[in-house]
Amino acid sequence: MSAGQGMHDDPQIFLAKGLTARRNSKGKSNMPTPATGRYFLQVPGPTVVPDRVLRAMSMPLLDHRGPTFSSFAAGISQDLKKLFRTDSEVMIFPSSGTGAWQAAFCNTMSPGDTVLIPEVGMFSVLWAKNARAMGLEVVEIPGDWRSGIDASKVTQALQADTGGRIKAVLATHNETSTGVTSDIPAVRAAIDEAGHEAMLFVDSISSLAATDYRHDVWGVDVTICGSQKGFMLPPGLSFTVASPKALAARESATLPRGYFDWAPAIVAAGNGLYPYTPPVTLFYGLREAVDMLLEEGLENVFDRHARLAKATRAAVTAWGLENQSLNEGEHSNAVTAIRMPQGVDADAFRALVLDKFDMSLAAGLGKLAGQVFRIGHLGYQNDLTLMGALAGVEMGLGMAGIAHQKGGVDAAMQVFSQAANS
Repeated sequence: MSAGQGMHDDPQIFLAKGLTARRNSKGKSNMPTPATGRYFLQVPGPTVVPDRVLRAMSMPLLDHRGPTFSSFAAGISQDLKKLFRTDSEVMIFPSSGTGAWQAAFCNTMSPGDTVLIPEVGMFSVLWAKNARAMGLEVVEIPGDWRSGIDASKVTQALQADTGGRIKAVLATHNETSTGVTSDIPAVRAAIDEAGHEAMLFVDSISSLAATDYRHDVWGVDVTICGSQKGFMLPPGLSFTVASPKALAARESATLPRGYFDWAPAIVAAGNGLYPYTPPVTLFYGLREAVDMLLEEGLENVFDRHARLAKATRAAVTAWGLENQSLNEGEHSNAVTAIRMPQGVDADAFRALVLDKFDMSLAAGLGKLAGQVFRIGHLGYQNDLTLMGALAGVEMGLGMAGIAHQKGGVDAAMQVFSQAANS
């Protein structure tokens, strides 16, 4: 360590101590200053982890093969069924949602099988990329990244597949990169209208516990989700529900499974004895997070998210900015993507807001990079926390000299006031 260099220059130390490194005009690090107040994490995942969940995760470890943990874990699995609205077992893997994508493929597909995926944004594109990496053929339905899945085009693509090559339709319920939510029952109806045997796979990663979702009633064959969004947990757990049809497909599928084999995961959901070392502390947090959601009541959870989303959109309209999501019935409860005026760098604006207000807004992804910024409003959020976030955005727009109208915060406040008085 050279003279004049110390632990204060390590940004990880700043994070660990809750400090923010400030830079002087020459770009050199000054002594850190304490970050006053709460840091605003307004991205659509990872989301804010409640103190109640963090406290649960600080409990001492248990023997993951012992009776206490096995009973504890099995109880969580039973309650997860209520969130997915299913009678099927909810499989848990230590992975991100990407791992659940891969698990869906390797348990139901064979090399060279074909899947159909409507392109609605960055995460549908990445799902297609994952499929190709697994040795599958992909048929894509192009989209404008501003609208949800066009069910009529799904029907057309399946009707054109006279040889029955397509094994599954991959639908992203809530496209996190665009703030657009697709109509999953309409996709199911499109498959049925085509008279096709394709299974329906749904990515519910940023919709579950923010938007109504019904695995069984909607006729979904595979639902996948992750822990870091509506579940209010750190990243690290993925969830999968498989229909009887998907489980039957597993019997003839020949892609290698290994770690992601569904069979032992289904057994573990029933008895809490996992075929790998489970992340015990994340299970502690999961128990607490599921309890919080069930205590609030799912309908209340959905109503809260809808209210936060409506207030955010009201602010965007008042600012004179444009929502990336075009269609009224497709606006997301979880995240709003906001288009910047032509020639304005959205990432520069995000950097200013982070520097001035200690608030992280989400970046535009893929072909939307630099064109949009995103406000996450899912998980452990309420009216007042969102008001603080919207105030930071409005002040940031002024500081950045971005053409806009004032009054976004007032417009959001009116939404909340009307909801409180209704």
